[in-house]
Amino acid sequence: MASARPGTLYWAPEHTAKGRPMPVSDYLPRTLYTGHTVFITGGSSGINLGIARSFAELGAQLGICGRDGDKAERAAEELRATGAQVMAFSADVRDYEALELAMQQTREALGPIGTLVAGAAGNFPCPAEEMSANGFKVVVDIDLLGAFNAARAAFAQLKETRGSIIFISAGQAFQPYAMQAHVGAAKAGIDQLMKNLALEWGRYGIRCNSIAPGPIEGTEGVRRLVPEGAREELAQAIPLQRFGRPDDIGRVAAFLASPLAGYVTGCLLVADGGQNLLGSGIWTQLLMRHARKDG
Repeated sequence: MASARPGTLYWAPEHTAKGRPMPVSDYLPRTLYTGHTVFITGGSSGINLGIARSFAELGAQLGICGRDGDKAERAAEELRATGAQVMAFSADVRDYEALELAMQQTREALGPIGTLVAGAAGNFPCPAEEMSANGFKVVVDIDLLGAFNAARAAFAQLKETRGSIIFISAGQAFQPYAMQAHVGAAKAGIDQLMKNLALEWGRYGIRCNSIAPGPIEGTEGVRRLVPEGAREELAQAIPLQRFGRPDDIGRVAAFLASPLAGYVTGCLLVADGGQNLLGSGIWTQLLMRHARKDG
């Protein structure tokens, strides 16, 4: 990083949005999470894998789970290349017993969980009038029930470590988006759950916060929700004029779980490049315009 006058933080070109993304360990100590166990639901891909990568780069040992055990193991192999100890599990967050077992096995192998990332999620675009009751229920069960199951299953270990929970929310929690009624309901529920747990579990030293990412490149959400031909136009509609990267959210998570955020609980941290400042209307208009083109 180029030098600057004392007291000035200088952002060299390689640190900018147009440059090469720098590893989180360039900003935070590589030993920040040494000896710290992080468990991540939905940790085998997308945003949650980016979060796992950031924690691994900072010395954490990890337990990750997903419905597809082979996919989780492939993600674990990628993370082990950083030198981290990583355990992979096949566990559906709707199955409390499976989660509880995975967390217990993580404890036995790596030590008690210090940070839980409740990130497992489901989504598909669908107008409310065409959505089945079962389709609505599936998303609520994966997102909201899954978040509660993960928090409840980790509670005893988090109480022991005076740890923290990071829930992965979304802009749909506080702004309505077309074809996202099920997701909005589920994510709004997650944020209220987060606040309730922050209120109740603070006496045990457990901090609870949410991150609401914007559109993140390379994720299933962007593949499903954003037409290929609309991406450039939609990116320009974001104040920072780009989609995020999984590592962008990983850095936010690394901050929230650290002593730097030791007095932060009950907080929804929005990391979306400013997308929420524009409201959902412009995105709905652009998506509908491209839908008509494709149709």
